Amino acid sequence: MDAARWSGVYTALVTPLTDGGERIDKARLIEQIEFQAHPPDGPGVTGVVAVGTTGESPTLTESEHTRVVEVAVEHGRRLGLTVIAGTGSNNTRRACAMQRFAAEVGADATLSVTPYYNKPNQAGMESHFRAVADAADVPVILYNIPGRSGAGLTAETILRLAEHPNIVAVKEASGSVAIADAVLTERPGFCVLSGDDPLTLPMMALGASGVVSVVSNLAPGRVRRMVDAALRGEMAAARDEHRRLIALARALLTLEPNPVGVKAAMRLLGRDTGAVRAPLAPASASSVSALARLVEGARSPQPTGA
Repeated sequence: MDAARWSGVYTALVTPLTDGGERIDKARLIEQIEFQAHPPDGPGVTGVVAVGTTGESPTLTESEHTRVVEVAVEHGRRLGLTVIAGTGSNNTRRACAMQRFAAEVGADATLSVTPYYNKPNQAGMESHFRAVADAADVPVILYNIPGRSGAGLTAETILRLAEHPNIVAVKEASGSVAIADAVLTERPGFCVLSGDDPLTLPMMALGASGVVSVVSNLAPGRVRRMVDAALRGEMAAARDEHRRLIALARALLTLEPNPVGVKAAMRLLGRDTGAVRAPLAPASASSVSALARLVEGARSPQPTGA
């Protein structure tokens, strides 16, 4: 599979909730998608990811999960965005069912996380992802995030899975560039996407194709400019954008568990209530204060119209 097909910036959308977190705010979700397609700070992103980690997948009900994906597909595709549905599970049968659902509603691809909590070995994960990829004819992006799932894919397993025609990319979020480097060295045509904003440019220097980004919820145009510059080999321009974003990107992932930080920052910009679902707790006063100082450079007006 040509890595260029999946290169670019994919925003890991937050799932907007009403105050108190009781319900999904559909109107605001549509606004967020429109903001990603037509941001005031630069070019729009390549696509969006609905109901990934940043979208609070662990605490949405099944009906909420499927509804968010449906809304993202309907409105994202209308705006020319590639729409990736979060479909992962630590239950292989459920992950396969979600793969079929994503195909039925017209998602362009799925994001399938390494099975969490039950900690399968490499053979178990390889079997799991092959079953998912066989379940429906829609492209699969592997999501390697051992810090959250408790188990991670090795470069060798990713390379074996990359031979499957439906497995088109990996979102690499292991916290270092080592696995990305190993995969790209052995298979430079395979699409590696950074899953960790602060490491996007280092990964792209090794041949990665872009990012599934949290900070692009706030500054989609800037992230797009950085990635586009890196893809063109204009590394000085890419470094400039990276340095403008790095402090905010780090803060979003370290001050509070994701997506608490990004939702708090979006509330400061008038673009979200900041509400999260338990067991997540709202951002502390000290985190909000720190974010307020960092978010000024990403300030953009709220989009008009849904």
